[in-house]
Amino acid sequence: MIEIKNLHVKIADEDKMILNGLNLTVKPGEVAAIMGPNGSGKSTLSYVMAGKDDYEVTEGDILLNGESILEMEPDERAAAGLFLAFQYPVEIPGVPTMNFLKAAMNSQRKAHGENELSTPEFIKTVREAAGKLDISMDMLKRSLNTGFSGGEKKRAEILQMALLEPKYCVLDETDSGLDIDALKIVSDGVNALRSPERAFMVITHYQRLLEHIIPDTVHVLYKGRIVETGGKELAQHLEANGYADIIGKAA
Repeated sequence: MIEIKNLHVKIADEDKMILNGLNLTVKPGEVAAIMGPNGSGKSTLSYVMAGKDDYEVTEGDILLNGESILEMEPDERAAAGLFLAFQYPVEIPGVPTMNFLKAAMNSQRKAHGENELSTPEFIKTVREAAGKLDISMDMLKRSLNTGFSGGEKKRAEILQMALLEPKYCVLDETDSGLDIDALKIVSDGVNALRSPERAFMVITHYQRLLEHIIPDTVHVLYKGRIVETGGKELAQHLEANGYADIIGKAA
């Protein structure tokens, strides 16, 4: 379970507060959508959860299954089961995608006291997962995300998630830059990973993603805190009416 308690966050070395007492719980098996206007703190929340050091937590806590992660390094958070799919995946020239995937998988296995995968086991596992996401083995021989289209980058992110099998998945505007076909492939990949043990936070501006990844709950983030919570119909309301009435109530 993800528990975010009274979280206050500012930009490091500045006084500008981004999150202002945010409270949120996402239970195992739940898909929680996080929506809100630009500048409301959605991406900041994902970065703070992943351990990006551009931000400072001044108050509050983030718990995964009751354990605080704020003092953990990013790799320790990953070993604890947290995964972040970036809005803009980073290109890493010179690092073949397959090498990156093998290092990531074996690092996780080592952290859990498991033996490393043999090369044949690794290739078989990746080939099966990649096929479900319309990813060719030729694509995986290229440097990580280098020269990838927007859709290829997002499919590569979901492939990483499928291979690492995290318990807590944070998707930061995964639909950004996707055409309709790529959106369906990525959404199908996410839906295939839904399980009673896995929690998802899906950060998005648009209801169109939530037509493919149906949320259990929808939360509206504004000025660094949750101001409205509802079911999937809340996303439909936002699509039709915008944020004005909800923001007006919160003001």
